Amino acid sequence: MLNQPISHSPNQQSLRVPYQQLKAEFKRVLLSLGFTNDKADDCAGIFADNSRDGVASHGLNRFGVFIEYLKEGLITPNAEPSLVTSMGAIEQWDGNFATGMLNARFSMDRAIALAKENGIGCVAIKNTNHWMRGGTYGWQAAEAGCVGICFTNTIANLPPWGGTQPRLGNNPLIIAVPKKGGHVVLDMAISQFSFGKLWQYEAQNKPLPLPGGYDSQGKLSTDAAAILATKRALPIGFWKGSGLSLVLDLLATILSGGSSTASITQSGRKETGVSQVFIAIKADAEQNEALIAQILDYTKSSATEGGSEILYPGENMLRTREKSLAEGVLVDERIWEEVKKL
Repeated sequence: MLNQPISHSPNQQSLRVPYQQLKAEFKRVLLSLGFTNDKADDCAGIFADNSRDGVASHGLNRFGVFIEYLKEGLITPNAEPSLVTSMGAIEQWDGNFATGMLNARFSMDRAIALAKENGIGCVAIKNTNHWMRGGTYGWQAAEAGCVGICFTNTIANLPPWGGTQPRLGNNPLIIAVPKKGGHVVLDMAISQFSFGKLWQYEAQNKPLPLPGGYDSQGKLSTDAAAILATKRALPIGFWKGSGLSLVLDLLATILSGGSSTASITQSGRKETGVSQVFIAIKADAEQNEALIAQILDYTKSSATEGGSEILYPGENMLRTREKSLAEGVLVDERIWEEVKKL
């Protein structure tokens, strides 16, 4: 999603902050802006969790943007989602422009509850806001013993294959499979590099390891700044990623009855009122454990170059989480100081 977090300085300095201190600072600011205690605590926890797990672009670094949206009235802090339609295992909800992370957590909870009753649950929600890190809700489903699938549309920030202007959303797709010792959680944007990664490479003045989009001359580039300037990020799989973005937008819009990438963008407003889908499928962890182990073991048995390690989606995140809890959460010192002054 394109809303830029607080920028880094090329000379940025990092330090580690205890997790509880990070969460407490977020909560303090949210309480001052009218959140109830419970909502402030839940929201602060999600921001802190994202930084704890190594996704600062949707944690500390995005907090300032979130506060701007609150002050502009684009997010209604204590609003609640309301039921629109119930069709057995499928429900439609209106997010009422409440906090996106809390709407998303609620929606996945409802999908899980429906899955416990029916084997599968699907909740589609309209008029909601940025959910920050989508993997949060895949992890939520896996913790409840369910396979989790969720996706969202966004403002147009990705050109369709063959196009030169953004017309598609960088619509994240999350697929989570519960596993003992660490769930498998795929959390991916539709661009080769998420905008968070592009901002990170730009701030560090480093080239991308692979082409990530087009420069002003229409040539594939590893220059993150040039790609951000043109807003022409490269879809994953070229035309395949372009097609995937399109169908995710179609599904999110149709299932929720909400706004499409086109209507969100053409409204002229910032990225609010998006549409999202949350699916939970009841899983038998004991029965599936051997099958999952077989697949992961076979995948990891591949020969590697230079002694590198093959990791399944979400495995490295668990290591980052453990280190953050033991040593403190790694933060950009300048951004941390700015948040403390809010």
